[in-house]
Amino acid sequence: MKASKLREMTSQELSNKLNDLKAELFNLRFQLATGQLENPMRIKHVKKDIARVKTILRERELKGVK
Repeated sequence: MKASKLREMTSQELSNKLNDLKAELFNLRFQLATGQLENPMRIKHVKKDIARVKTILRERELKGVK
């Protein structure tokens, strides 16, 4: 997901997106452990998306935007 699209979202939407991404990462790790993961690169992409969301949330926190 592009950072520009994430910046258009509200803080509440970003928090929801973060929770969804964390749940997806958990499921991907579970699939990896059981040998059912089809695309191992998906884990890398989800982790980067989580980092992007956290970065934008932190930027907004420092600016004082809710």
